[in-house]
Amino acid sequence: MSWQAYIDTSLVGTGNLDRAAIFNSEGNSVWATSPAFTVTPGEMQAVVAAYKDKGDAQGVKQVQSSGLHIAGERFVVLKADDRSIYGKKGREGVVIVKTTQALLVTHYPEHVQPGAAANTVEQLGDYLIKAGY
Repeated sequence: MSWQAYIDTSLVGTGNLDRAAIFNSEGNSVWATSPAFTVTPGEMQAVVAAYKDKGDAQGVKQVQSSGLHIAGERFVVLKADDRSIYGKKGREGVVIVKTTQALLVTHYPEHVQPGAAANTVEQLGDYLIKAGY
């Protein structure tokens, strides 16, 4: 399956997400994206930095204090660990999952439950990890 097919079928195609992009794990190469979802190089470097941040003595990462910008919008970060970053802005949000070789950057609209969006992205992340990606 092509990377674009993962966007079209496994992410946006589920109805749980309205926009998505797949980057390499360094965040400097776009493998696939949905229309009108432009994540800037600076935003991707902030995502990569969030994954590299090991946190303070309590395990709190900088991104949890400062928030995260994706496609020009600022999100409050609710969860940030070695695998996943969840952000929220009002009733919409972002779910970012890191696999061995890829970063899945996704956005869900107001009418979607955050848990449904997270499950969709986490399941694709599990699949890609098992497939060696």
